Amino acid sequence: MSTQVRADTRLLTPFEQLRYAREIVRTEARTLDQLAGRLGDSFCQAVDLVFRGRGSVIVTGMGKAGLVGRKISATLSSTGTRSHYLHPGEAFHGDLGRVHEDDIVMALSQSGETEEVTRLLPSLFEMGVPIIALTGAAASTLGRTATVTIELGAVQEACSLGLAPTTSTTALLALGDALALVVSRMRNFRAEDFARFHPGGSLGRRLSKVADHMRPLDQCRLAPLDHTVRQVVVECTKPGRRTGAIMLVDEQERLRGLFTDSDLARLFEKHKESALDRSISEVMTSSPRTVPPGAMLRDAHQIMAERKISELPVVDGDGRPLGLIDITDMVGLLPAADEANERPRGDAAHPKAVRIDPKSITNTPHITVFPSTTADEE
Repeated sequence: MSTQVRADTRLLTPFEQLRYAREIVRTEARTLDQLAGRLGDSFCQAVDLVFRGRGSVIVTGMGKAGLVGRKISATLSSTGTRSHYLHPGEAFHGDLGRVHEDDIVMALSQSGETEEVTRLLPSLFEMGVPIIALTGAAASTLGRTATVTIELGAVQEACSLGLAPTTSTTALLALGDALALVVSRMRNFRAEDFARFHPGGSLGRRLSKVADHMRPLDQCRLAPLDHTVRQVVVECTKPGRRTGAIMLVDEQERLRGLFTDSDLARLFEKHKESALDRSISEVMTSSPRTVPPGAMLRDAHQIMAERKISELPVVDGDGRPLGLIDITDMVGLLPAADEANERPRGDAAHPKAVRIDPKSITNTPHITVFPSTTADEE
């Protein structure tokens, strides 16, 4: 049946729409503020129960509370606490087999009298499974039966009819988030742990390892520390996309310096062409900033943004190069907002950068300016 607007219904003006919307948000915000002030011993008992639990947290609820329960279960799972959602209706048709005696059941019901939820209580009690109740009434069937009851208290639904679950579901969601995140902090859950559970999307890329995105050593330009600038630039060529930096290594293959296209351009800009036939160690960047392969891509990106560099060597524990993070490889990996706010100011930040043709300095020290090219053209 299609929804029809009653003939006597007056449409709200934009001003009235905004006023009503703001009141809805403020109503829910007031409830959350009041709920925060009421949290006490029962919340800490629930946290302790989840923290010390050996099994999973089984979250259950019906209707809108069930939808909120799914989200709470997902938050628990992604922050270090094993969790599953159990539909209370399906539980009576075999899904109770998902519950183990080591598990904890978290039951959501604003009234505490939801039939599908209360029917589960005898079976859970018989299994000896602890129950955490999130409910608006501690004196309800659910509240009285639970091992730990966190009472939301009476809440004013933001719906103009006072019927649609709005404020109550917001409160349940916030309370579930609080439980999940407090327990996560007690577990000393780290960004590295979070990354293991979020391998996909932009978030997963931000938390992925440098080793997953660096250019491997066979695609990087390396040169001996004792060669001249001319030798290094002419001899260090690689097919495909060329990196903007050459890593200089000593006899033990340890990284000692970095020489970039910008360094070469500056020699010409300052009329220091004679330096082309001197040791590259005299003009290289000594002891450049590096990262280990296990570092997060997010941290490498931050280093490049703060230091205004376009290339970041990746080295092992002995300082030997393993690869290179190039700013051109970062484009598209991290969110656009981060790239806009933290873009390095090196060559990659300037589309009309000066490019040096190695052949032009084989015999005569002069500079050739090329138009900007795409990565494929390089």
